[in-house]
Amino acid sequence: MSAIDFSDPATIALLTEALTAAGVDGLEISRPGGQLRIVVAGKSGARVSSSEATPRAPGSASAVVKAPMAGRFCVEHPADSAAPQKLPRSVSDADIVGFIGVGHILLPLRAGRSGVLTRLLAEPGAPVGFGDPLFEIELQP
Repeated sequence: MSAIDFSDPATIALLTEALTAAGVDGLEISRPGGQLRIVVAGKSGARVSSSEATPRAPGSASAVVKAPMAGRFCVEHPADSAAPQKLPRSVSDADIVGFIGVGHILLPLRAGRSGVLTRLLAEPGAPVGFGDPLFEIELQP
C-alpha cells in the first residue's frame, strides 16, 4: 500500500466529504513533517488547517511562506470587500497573509514569523503546488 498524500486537494476533498457524510465532527492527522486538521462545522461547511515543519537557516534575514498543499492561491479572502493590503507591511507570526483554495475550502496561510512581508512570490489566483514559495518575510531582529 502506498502512502496517502495529505497535501493533495482531491484527497482532502474526499476526506471532508466522507467526514460530513458520516456525521463526524473532525479529523486530525499528525506526521513528523506536519499536521492536517479538518473540522466539519455543520451547515457552514468544513475548515481545513495544515502546518508543515519548515526549518530556518541559521542567521538568515528572511523567511519564505510556502504552500502547505496544492490549490489556488488567494492573497485576500474571496468574500472580503476591503481594499487589498499593500506591500511591504508588518506581520506577526499569527497573521493570515493569504489562502489556498480547494473547491469550497479555504486554507488560511499564517505568516509563521514576525517581520515585514516584502514580496509576493506567486501570482494571485494561480494554481500552486505543495511547497511552492508564496511570500517572503524580512525577519526582525
